Amino acid sequence: MVVTQENVAVNGRRRHSPEEIADILRERIRSGDLKAGDRLPTQAELSDEFGVERGTVRQALRALQEDGLLSNVSKGSPPRIAVPPRNGDEPQPTMVSLAPRLAAAFEAEEVRIDAACLTAETLMLALGEPLRLIHEGRLRPRSVEVRILLPSRDINLAFPVPVDGRDDDDPVHQRWLAMRNAQGQVLRHNLLALRSTYGIDVHVTFRALPFTPPVKLYLLNGSEALIGYYMITKREEEWGSETFEMYDALGGMSLLFSFEQRGGQRDAAFVEQSRKWFDALWKTITTDLTLS
Repeated sequence: MVVTQENVAVNGRRRHSPEEIADILRERIRSGDLKAGDRLPTQAELSDEFGVERGTVRQALRALQEDGLLSNVSKGSPPRIAVPPRNGDEPQPTMVSLAPRLAAAFEAEEVRIDAACLTAETLMLALGEPLRLIHEGRLRPRSVEVRILLPSRDINLAFPVPVDGRDDDDPVHQRWLAMRNAQGQVLRHNLLALRSTYGIDVHVTFRALPFTPPVKLYLLNGSEALIGYYMITKREEEWGSETFEMYDALGGMSLLFSFEQRGGQRDAAFVEQSRKWFDALWKTITTDLTLS
């Protein structure tokens, strides 16, 4: 094979084409050397590794992005290995699948998270991943707005409820209320700390639903809707010095189904209708919620 001058680097090493660089990086992703969520080396580091100009590296990265293997291919920080395409995947429990999706959503400069749920427990825990990446300097959004719909303290919840029925002093309701308030306060505190520490414009707002949500819904940057059904089960739990038998839902174990705006006409319609549903509740029958 005749090696032309265009295929030889200045230092004598063979110069790779954009297609060859993309193939090498694809193999590293397939083999697990690069895992979902990992950052790629910088363009300067890849340019030095392959003995090419940065423009050649950028062409390779664009090819990988078009294949859905990279996210956040833009100026600034290096791109991240994308979470595998979700439309063909089996849904995973909320506790497993929410954190990486939130991390991907926090790559945007303006982050918008809307949630309707029974408590903020799962969202509070899942936000730990993007917050960790912010503290490590790997993510740095300009603004974060979080809106959360939670059931009002004044309604009779459909669940959790005592198996034997409620009375005037319902300990199961008091347990739920204490959890709702504590988890919401921790979530708000952790997010607002980004403002004082990094100067990120953060807003966290809660409103009270006049009903028990039968599903949990998360809207990420208006482009993805994640929905999970609350599965009611009979279980016992200790709280304080008592053991309660109740009908409850373990929200973190609910399978989370993803619909993306770019996932076709049906997915796009679901995302749009979910946004309209959330906004309608936010502006109409919900009320200000004070966590106390």
